[in-house]
Amino acid sequence: MFRRRSASADTDSAIAESASHEAAEATQPKGYTPKKGVPTPKRKESEKDLRRPLNAPQNRKEAYRAYRDRLERQRQRDARRSGAPKGEERYFRRQDHGQARAYARNYIDSRRSASEFFLPFSIVIIALLFINHPVFQVMVAYVVWPLMMVTIVAEGIMVARAIKKRATEYFPDDPTVKGIGMYAAMRQLQFRRLRLPKPVVKVGDDPTPRRFA
Repeated sequence: MFRRRSASADTDSAIAESASHEAAEATQPKGYTPKKGVPTPKRKESEKDLRRPLNAPQNRKEAYRAYRDRLERQRQRDARRSGAPKGEERYFRRQDHGQARAYARNYIDSRRSASEFFLPFSIVIIALLFINHPVFQVMVAYVVWPLMMVTIVAEGIMVARAIKKRATEYFPDDPTVKGIGMYAAMRQLQFRRLRLPKPVVKVGDDPTPRRFA
């Protein structure tokens, strides 16, 4: 009995407080907003907090450690850029790793091909199309250009098959043999001086691995 009375009394007091609070807000002007627990920060203070880094060093020791970390990351980036042309495999891309991929690169770099001149040929053909001679333009657009494309595609297919066959014989357990034909064909399309990793064999050298020579 007493519990019911106390609960009803608490409910009545809560309702009365809510009503008095609503009545007090109703008497305020139209643009009035109730005060918050803390004052609203100024614009400069809020922008300053946004510009502050999340992991800002708290003391001189932490700032020096962060500076050394930045130098180390920069050194690693420079090592990757300088190490790949020198033939250091640890700096290669993932698709360049493996003995089979190294053999494919040596095979392509040891021979000349028409595909490596694809970019210069394309520029020359585009320049020839600007010559104001209808018959010459037709010859370039419908004879020279298709002939170049057919040559490059046929050469790429032949090289891809040859490299895949030999790489499978030399490195049967190397997982990088998969897709090696396309890998070699795409390298063959690049100009020799622009290839990465840089060629390590000269034109005319035997690309066969030493243990199979």
